Amino acid sequence: MNLNYIQPNSWSIIEEGFDANRVKASESLFSIGNGAMGQRANFEEHYSGSTFQGSYIAGVYYPDKTRVGWWKNGYPEYFAKVINAPSWIGINVIVNGVALDLFTCKKVSNFKRELNMKEGWLSRTFSATLPNDIEIKVEAKRFLSLDLDEIGAINYQVTPINSSAEITFQPYIDSNIKNEDTNWEDKFWNTTKVSHENNQAFIEAETMKTAFHTCTFMESELFINNEKIKNNPEVETNEQQVLFSYTNHVKANETYSIHKYGGYTADRNHNKNELVAAAKTALKKATNLGFDGLLKTQIAHWANIWNLADITIEGDVKAQQGIRFNIFHLNQTYLGTDSQLNIGPKGFTGEKYGGSTYWDTEAYCIPFYMATKDQKVARNLLEYRYNHLDKAIENAEKLGFSNGAALYPMVTMNGEECHNEWEITFEEIHRNGAIAFAIFNYYRFTNDFSYIPEKGLEVLIGIARFWQQRATFSADKNQYVILGVTGPNEYENNINNNWYTNYIAKWCINYALENLEKVSKEFASDFKRIWDKTQLTDSELTTWKAVADNMYFPFSETEGVFLQQDGFLDKELITVKDLDASQRPINQKWSWDRILRSPYIKQADVLQGFYFFESDFSTAELEKHFDFYEPFTVHESSLSPCVHSIQAAKLGRMEQAYQFYLRTSRLDLDDYNHEVEEGLHITSMAGTWMSIVEGFGGMRVVNNTLSFEPKIPNQWQSYSFKVNFRNQILKVYVNQEGNHFELEGSQELEIVVNGESLKIKPDNLIEA
Repeated sequence: MNLNYIQPNSWSIIEEGFDANRVKASESLFSIGNGAMGQRANFEEHYSGSTFQGSYIAGVYYPDKTRVGWWKNGYPEYFAKVINAPSWIGINVIVNGVALDLFTCKKVSNFKRELNMKEGWLSRTFSATLPNDIEIKVEAKRFLSLDLDEIGAINYQVTPINSSAEITFQPYIDSNIKNEDTNWEDKFWNTTKVSHENNQAFIEAETMKTAFHTCTFMESELFINNEKIKNNPEVETNEQQVLFSYTNHVKANETYSIHKYGGYTADRNHNKNELVAAAKTALKKATNLGFDGLLKTQIAHWANIWNLADITIEGDVKAQQGIRFNIFHLNQTYLGTDSQLNIGPKGFTGEKYGGSTYWDTEAYCIPFYMATKDQKVARNLLEYRYNHLDKAIENAEKLGFSNGAALYPMVTMNGEECHNEWEITFEEIHRNGAIAFAIFNYYRFTNDFSYIPEKGLEVLIGIARFWQQRATFSADKNQYVILGVTGPNEYENNINNNWYTNYIAKWCINYALENLEKVSKEFASDFKRIWDKTQLTDSELTTWKAVADNMYFPFSETEGVFLQQDGFLDKELITVKDLDASQRPINQKWSWDRILRSPYIKQADVLQGFYFFESDFSTAELEKHFDFYEPFTVHESSLSPCVHSIQAAKLGRMEQAYQFYLRTSRLDLDDYNHEVEEGLHITSMAGTWMSIVEGFGGMRVVNNTLSFEPKIPNQWQSYSFKVNFRNQILKVYVNQEGNHFELEGSQELEIVVNGESLKIKPDNLIEA
């Protein structure tokens, strides 16, 4: 089956022709969201073929009890799951007594599905011949409102073609929903009340264990040829569903339409006893605007987002489509308005990875949100981790650490570790470093130091304490080592002295010490508060410094490179190009034992360190390490191509950088990993943005100044992007002839381009 079926288009994702074999893949690719809720692109009408039904509410989860054969001390008790929420999108369509079902229709033609990324809506059109030989044309459009983020809207139209017909619309809401991803087939929802009033219906439900209270709601309006008609519905209810029936006689070539408004209210935002009232308020706002009015505000809101976030590419439609697809889904997943929320690796597009927060946010997503939104959005992401500091300390205590040492979870919803694989839970501790690096990265980009004395320093102290305790003094080496870890390369477990982990541990301790000194001098009252709260002592800081100053790093004199970990050169070093193609991907073809003994690297590991800490190494050192490690990298993580694209561009290897860019930007659109039906790779999409801005654009902050070293692939005529740098908007335009910079702001901005300092005045085009 060929899943590379998406039509090239600059602003839309388009599928033409109905194929039941790719329904689940399309349900992922055409998913929609608004930061507060999201849904896979399931059909509104009944579909009896293979489908993955999915609707999700941000921040609402279930603690699915961990399923393991051998329980270990410190093991997380549950794996948090984003849960499939009660559905509000369903509309059964019955024509002369026969249900519309694309899986059983005699004929389906002119099928087209479009996700319009510029305006933020999903549409579907098709013609169908039903088993009773009635021919109909269907047009459906829906979106989740960015302005009224508890509301979604559907305009569903049916036109009988070859005869008049009696057509029934049956809009419904349903809480009889199960997760695709569950350990024990638990019941996740308890429906507490089902009610209806006029054309409105409500299902009140709460999650088991976590007791999130929600109300799923709907209201419908009916039209014939765009003229509103009044209908009193026939009502069917049971303990988990409300279904309305609206039946009308429709002449041939007349159009019968239903506007359905639905969504969720939740006790994260309202009193749990007032959810129906809140739903009625939301519905009133929606119906007052109507479908067209809501759509108008949707288009305007997306225009606002694109004004700053868009990246244009001239001369390469697939590359253009890819980057906009990535930017679009990042904005559908997280808009930065709620510091209690974060960015799950699948967003609202599926259930894999539990919908939880990983280190992806700090390592990959924060740069995108810093540069394409107000800096408060990135600060909210930092505060999310500060709010979980006590839980991070508890997580460390469960593993035997003390004195306020903090180990942030690999996977979390509320700050507790909830990953269910021991090699990740206990060993992939480098995630702690990403939390600290994000604080550094935020300050470096925004110049907003205030976060550190207010909140960030406490996080840095907890992390530094962890690294000091996690390091072991080796009498043999007369240095500190870090044993039994998994680095970013998850194809290596329980190894000693992963270079990246050791390097970021040393860096975290030094960064904490640096900021303690700065805060003590410049923010005396904050320093005293933090010193007293954390019960720091001078002798403890001396111990930290001893660990950082004497950290061990494996190095090969023969190869002239830092080793990914102790013993890496003991492996049979066969490069990926010499690996039989039939053995790829190795994570699907090989046993775990064979993978662990191989030299193959899932994603950037040593090179992740060279990406984060680029200024610590020369370009020649980067080239040496890139040439050594990339040939062993299978890129079987969605986070892999972007880092390699950035570094290939830094080295001037533009064809390689371009190929890595295409892979990261079209990872899901072209289904490189053969798993798109499970959902999209949301967090790696931020890496796609970095591939252009930091890779081809060469953007860095060096010596407190924005710096660029622009390059352009041969395949492109030009590209452009904007960044919000310290509340000034800089537009960067690069073509084959040169570079152009334009500033929106109130004062001039100094930048560095290819090593040369330039001063740009507002609204003045500079060529460099």
